[in-house]
Order: sequence, then C-alpha cells, then structure tokens
Amino acid sequence: MKQKIDYSVYLVTDTGLLQGRDFAACIEAALKGGVTLLQYRDKDADSRTLFERALLLKKLCTIYKVPLLINDRLDIALAVQADGVHVGQSDLPVAVVRRLLGGQAVIGASAHNAEEARQALADGADYLGCGAVFGTTTKTDAGYLGLEGLQSIRQATAAPIVGIGGINSANFGQVLQTGANGAAVVSGILAAADIEAEVRKFKTIAAAYKNA
Repeated sequence: MKQKIDYSVYLVTDTGLLQGRDFAACIEAALKGGVTLLQYRDKDADSRTLFERALLLKKLCTIYKVPLLINDRLDIALAVQADGVHVGQSDLPVAVVRRLLGGQAVIGASAHNAEEARQALADGADYLGCGAVFGTTTKTDAGYLGLEGLQSIRQATAAPIVGIGGINSANFGQVLQTGANGAAVVSGILAAADIEAEVRKFKTIAAAYKNA
C-alpha cells in the first residue's frame, strides 16, 4: 500500500543558502524541527556528489521517518532507493516517470496553471508543486502564480497541492488559507540562523490550520 504523505512542511534543499554551514547538520536540524517531506534539489552538483548527498539524506530521512524525494534525477532516486521524485515541466514527462518508477513511488510535478495541473495528474502525478506564490530568488525561471492562482488550482483539483516560491513563516498562513495542503520551502527555512526553531514555527502554523 502506498504511503500517506504529509505535505504541510515540505523542505526543498539548496546548498547555496547554507552560508558555509555543514549540509548534513543543517538538514538534520530541519528534520529535528519536524519537516514532513524532504526534496533533494541541487542543480549544480555532478552525479557523484548528487549520489553521495542523496545517500546521506536517505539515511537521515530513515532515522526521522520522513519521505525523501529527488528533484528530476530518476537515476539518483533509484540508486539511493528514495521514495520518489519531483519533476518540472521541462523534465521527463510524468507518464514516463511513473512507468519507470512504478505505482508505489511518490511523484510530484510542477504546475503553473489549472491546465498543467490536470495534465500532470492524468499522467500519474501524486501531488502538484504550484508557484511561484511570492517572489523567489532560488528559482529564476519560476513564473509568478500568486495566491489567487494557487487558489484557482486548488479549485480545479482535489489532489494534494503545495505552494512554492518565496514562502516563509510570516506568509505561510496565507498559503494555507488558499486550501493548499502545505508549502515547499527553501530559503524560508535554510537561510534561517536557527533552522530547527524556524521549522517549528511552520509546524505550529500548520497545526493551527489543521485544528481550525
């Protein structure tokens, strides 16, 4: 049976935000804080580095019982036995990814409008990453979606959706107000001086919406 995913506090890695801090220590701090899902994204690393870091993250995620997804790279996901992958509109098609990884893998897809959302889900995606909700510096090619655009995708599908792009603990509540299942956060967690404490802020906000 396919595992049930909590999308509420979804961390996407970016080594460039760590300001010289140890990669493993920063990610473990986030896991201690209560991140519910982790995506390893590193567009600049070579394949060996990707593999070694992904293997390290898989070990940490196993300890903290958090699913690990790999951005784009099916080969790395298979090599470390990750729980799945996330693909963008310019990556391998979702239908091909599903065929290669099988029915139990968790597959996420980026969607910038309701049409892309419907197509990704029809092709076998489990959830949608939708953005950019706010301005973002970590992904320069991200089109602007906004809160209204996120809400329109929410109204178009009952599948899990997460907002992405410029989300931090100050505006996280606005994302949840659209009906999104959570947020994929990059700098809003990894640029914090105290990563574990920052994740706990997100967890508190998410819990308040779940209990409302």
